[in-house]
Amino acid sequence: MNRSIPVLLALALLLIGFWVYPDIQEIAAGLAMFLLGMSLLEQGFQNFSGGGLERILERSTASTPKALGLGIVATALMQSSSLITVITISFLSAGMITLLGGIGIIFGANIGTTTGAWLIAGIGLKIDIAAYALPMIAISGVLGFAPGKYLEGTGRVLGGIGFLFLGIYFMKEGFDEISGQMDLASLAMTGVAGLIVYAIVGALMTVVMQSSHATMVLVITALAASQVTYENALALAIGSNVGTTVTALIGAISANYQGRRLALAHLLFNGITATVALIFIVPLASAVRELSDSVGIAEDDFTLRLAMFHTLFNVLGVGLMLPFARQLVGFLERQIPEPKVDISVPHFLNDDVLLFPETAAEALRNETLHLLSNTTRLVASDIGVTVEDLRKCTDIAGDISTSLFARSPGITYETRVKPLYGAILKFAARLNASELPPHMSDHLFDLREAAGRLSRAAKDAEHLRRNTEFYATHPSGKASRLYNDLRAQISRILIELDAMSEADPETRSSLWLDDERVEIRRHRSALTEEVEQAIRDERISTTAATSFLNDARTAHHLMDNLLEAARTCYGETDPALAEIEQLLTIEEDEAEDIGQSQHIAQKEA
Repeated sequence: MNRSIPVLLALALLLIGFWVYPDIQEIAAGLAMFLLGMSLLEQGFQNFSGGGLERILERSTASTPKALGLGIVATALMQSSSLITVITISFLSAGMITLLGGIGIIFGANIGTTTGAWLIAGIGLKIDIAAYALPMIAISGVLGFAPGKYLEGTGRVLGGIGFLFLGIYFMKEGFDEISGQMDLASLAMTGVAGLIVYAIVGALMTVVMQSSHATMVLVITALAASQVTYENALALAIGSNVGTTVTALIGAISANYQGRRLALAHLLFNGITATVALIFIVPLASAVRELSDSVGIAEDDFTLRLAMFHTLFNVLGVGLMLPFARQLVGFLERQIPEPKVDISVPHFLNDDVLLFPETAAEALRNETLHLLSNTTRLVASDIGVTVEDLRKCTDIAGDISTSLFARSPGITYETRVKPLYGAILKFAARLNASELPPHMSDHLFDLREAAGRLSRAAKDAEHLRRNTEFYATHPSGKASRLYNDLRAQISRILIELDAMSEADPETRSSLWLDDERVEIRRHRSALTEEVEQAIRDERISTTAATSFLNDARTAHHLMDNLLEAARTCYGETDPALAEIEQLLTIEEDEAEDIGQSQHIAQKEA
């Protein structure tokens, strides 16, 4: 569905309305101000991304109750279920939260969004909010020129609230003015037909305006001016919930499979909730009456009773669906299965994750890990082994020397590394580092550098392949033993990286890489001496020795690049912990000295 269709439909209805009923211009202008306020609020809150907002979302979805509570609180504070949905889809696409956590947030957002009706009915229609709106808009205009995105975000939030207030004021005044000239309540319908027709109207209004908040403020102000009956207002409120699913479905068109699953969950939740509310409208209305009387809401205060109904049927929907959340996840996974994995294409980089710095950084990290996995398999193939076989090894050196040199078909730099590396560079180039916090900008640079290291490691492996394969398949005495030793050293690194990828993230540390760096330098010193001695003993020709030393240097660069890329991918992302980890990391010259010292100690022993 084209996103421009609702806009064109709204424009056509607006022009027809102005021509037929010129007096509705004030209502239309108020609605436009309200929608502008919603947009400014969303933009303002997005300015605060890149830190707390995303970390709270990531850490508060460990359980379904936490996710539900987060959805309620975040939507109540931001007054924008659309923004919460966008953030949730972004985190899902980046792999930072689970589908179950995302569903919990969406359920909570449906309850949180009902606070808007309470604010409009309880405050917006009871006080002169225009008097507060104008100063807010004036202050927001000044803050819009302030340096720094947080001050700018504050200005947009204030401006958004100001335009929301102003929009409610003009809609209220507009309905009051036309009440003496036309009676929209004369179009009221009763019975089942009225429920169905007005629910459809409510859904269409939300689709056109792309905001259930806008639909509810229009319904509440019309109800306050007696331009719509209470019974029909209940149906409009139910319809507005259904209409929001269309917005989510449109947004899911460009999303990955997780985003489409979440959109379907949203549709099922609102569809089932609306159906139950329509079927049980009479007992629900009675429950609203009892609850309203118990909290002191006046019998003729239909706007507050509508807000009560809006909250009640959304809470009812959550109560019905939450116990079956895990079954819902299973159903969604069956209906929208995960696409067949193609390891040669990016898995995490898409437009959704670009919306927020935290999700962009996590997606880039996950994609670099994907590249690390592909690179280790390419390296293994180029030295004639597989990662799966290496996992079973009990004696790496012995198994390497006795096993056949077997390359995995179809694993090449062009098919497994180059496409991912190119996608990572393109994605990183789309991120504006100047708008990111310094620690995050540095982390993104490190990830891009890690991807470059992996690309160089893959090319080094392809360079090594010819000689390692030749000496593994053509026994040549000392030269074959040296190349097998080099293959065993690379294999040991691959095994360690594979184990690290499977380790628990909570206990995993990249500091062990220092031990491997030291071992590489010890091995390099030992190999150099061994080759020199072999030349003196005439066990290897100078031509073969020269080729081997060049290949050994390439292999050690390969292993260094793999280890440094792994350090970046698995290292701490929290700035404070990352600084501590950096302080504990051994410098290059220290690793060189320790490696040589260990080699000398082994010789003397």
